[in-house]
Amino acid sequence: MAQQNSTNNLKLISFVSFNLHGFNQGFATVNDLIDSVDPDLFLVQEHWLTPANLSRFDIFTNYFTFGCSAMNEVIESGMLKGRPFGGVMIMIKKELRQLTETVFCSNRYAIVRVANLLFINVYLPCSGTLNRLIICQDLLAEIWSWCEQFPHCQCIFAGDFNVNLDNSDPVSDLLNSMLSEHSLLRCDVLFSKTNIPTYVNTALNHQSTIDYVITSCKDIIDDFVILDPDINFSDHLPIMAKCRYIDHESAAVMSKINNSDNSHSALPVQFRWDHADLIGYYRYTPACGYNLC
Repeated sequence: MAQQNSTNNLKLISFVSFNLHGFNQGFATVNDLIDSVDPDLFLVQEHWLTPANLSRFDIFTNYFTFGCSAMNEVIESGMLKGRPFGGVMIMIKKELRQLTETVFCSNRYAIVRVANLLFINVYLPCSGTLNRLIICQDLLAEIWSWCEQFPHCQCIFAGDFNVNLDNSDPVSDLLNSMLSEHSLLRCDVLFSKTNIPTYVNTALNHQSTIDYVITSCKDIIDDFVILDPDINFSDHLPIMAKCRYIDHESAAVMSKINNSDNSHSALPVQFRWDHADLIGYYRYTPACGYNLC
């Protein structure tokens, strides 16, 4: 739940990023985290729901949602074949609705603004995806173009990047180049929690670090932890972070102060003929070709 920081008029907001590995596998963990840590936002990936079933998120009654299915085209083309896949969703506490602006959603990312924070929920293609590098290049270019439209917001990227950023391959090199170019910072590095597995597949005896939280400003991040909940049927571990945002009431006051110098220009203009220079008006208009009645 959002907490007040009285010393600097900032509030703390908590969020969890979690690859559900399917809604049926992940919803129990989400319920457990709501009871145990009560985050203000969930950024979830791979819910695997069709467009008609997105309403299943309504089970989390304290949250409203923004996201989409990754199976629109498949459903529109005919009967669904094979296993479900993809999809991103952002769950936001209803008490934050007045501070929230839904920005954009596509198959692989969703963006919302909460106060002065821009949350980007990301699910990048996995190894073996056709044209994976090109898809990642296009996605990152699109996402950053949205970030540039909110220059006064701090950006927080979270999700399943499907690559270990400490390894060297074309996708990790692309991502690390973006981080360097835009001065973005990894929270696992800031909090000395690198190389902790976030993907664990016991059946395949495989684990790796592919889920991240990335920020445009290290000073707003108050905490970062990789959770290991008692109930978890997904092959990913949830990541939780806390960050600071500007108290909207203080921001409103600051906005009024900043705009005070321009207050007169913002007022509607109304001309009054009884205060006008009528002699000058009559002298000027004939010279401009206007006929007076």
